[in-house]
Amino acid sequence: MPIGYSRCDTENIKLGYAFVELWTIFFNQSFNAILHVFAISITYNTPALSNFSGFSLLFTMEAPEKSVINVPKKSPLVVRMVVVLMVVMVCGAYNCSIRLKQMSPHTTASRLLSILVAAQQGTEMPYLHYPKPETVDREECACNPVRYFAIMSQQRSGSGWFETLLNSHINVSSNGEIFGTRERRTNISAVVKTLDKVYNLDWFSSASKNQCTAAVGFKWMLNQGLLTHREGIAEYFKERGAFAIFLFRRNLLRRMVSKLANSHDSDAKLLNGIHKSHVYSAADAQVLANYKPKVNTTSLVSHFRKLEVTAAKVVESFKSTRHIVLYYEDLVNNRTQKLKEVQEFLRLPYRELTSTQVKIHNGPLSQQIQNWEEVQNTLKGTPFERFLQ
Repeated sequence: MPIGYSRCDTENIKLGYAFVELWTIFFNQSFNAILHVFAISITYNTPALSNFSGFSLLFTMEAPEKSVINVPKKSPLVVRMVVVLMVVMVCGAYNCSIRLKQMSPHTTASRLLSILVAAQQGTEMPYLHYPKPETVDREECACNPVRYFAIMSQQRSGSGWFETLLNSHINVSSNGEIFGTRERRTNISAVVKTLDKVYNLDWFSSASKNQCTAAVGFKWMLNQGLLTHREGIAEYFKERGAFAIFLFRRNLLRRMVSKLANSHDSDAKLLNGIHKSHVYSAADAQVLANYKPKVNTTSLVSHFRKLEVTAAKVVESFKSTRHIVLYYEDLVNNRTQKLKEVQEFLRLPYRELTSTQVKIHNGPLSQQIQNWEEVQNTLKGTPFERFLQ
């Protein structure tokens, strides 16, 4: 069974919450009834409660002059009522504790109560979904909530590597660049139709875990209709409670080198006549890294400005959507902490995430760019001089 999401916890939680509420009401009413009986006994000066040694002692201590309290031979109706109420309360408490233990093999009372408190706040409800796919039976996982997400990024920003990390989680299905096909993004209606299919778990890819998926999503490049239809998409995300994961690269010059090299390989097919955007061996990575692209410096500065404006614009468009902004460099330098933050963001049970992808371009940029000196001179004295590092 998938860790953390193997049973119908949600239905159990709802049932437990209702049971606790009923028990609370019953307890309050019973307690009030006892107090009422006690008040009647005091008001009418009845010895009803004297059958209980605790009360007798209390009366004796508070009123020492009444050293003898007459006890009737037969218990009055009031005493019988009190005894019945107390027995019912004890039985109810016992049954409640048994029911809480039986609700789920791995759910303790303390965990249940903490979940109930969180559920009562209602902050997560818009983000919990229970898809009913037409093409697959979720079976025992039908009660497990699913969250929707999209990884919004730019080509050669580490999104492919990041997605393989996410997909190593047993409860995550991230389905790649589904909007790479033009027909799916021709207009907002086509976009919504595609989104509905993905989020209903009717989309199949090598990453699909549709039965026990806890989070389902895909990669969405900014130039794949995301900017064109951003207002309609942002509204859809807001209404459906989808999460946006923005992944950018701080060093846009390194991104450019990776993009130019990938574009070159799509024609040259350096790896035995096959084009590969991502590789899984150091040997293949070295073959691709041997190519040194020449950077067009004429519009370099304006190009970087445009990329930064575009990234800011898309984040602004989704400000009303629950989102997180990540940077490729932070993932590389502090992978464990950043991936933990992502899992917390998606409300996933924590797992160590892994990927077999191998980085292609390593080392200083001076060894990766053909016209390095020209690029240096172009960027010096500009806000983008930091990219030379």
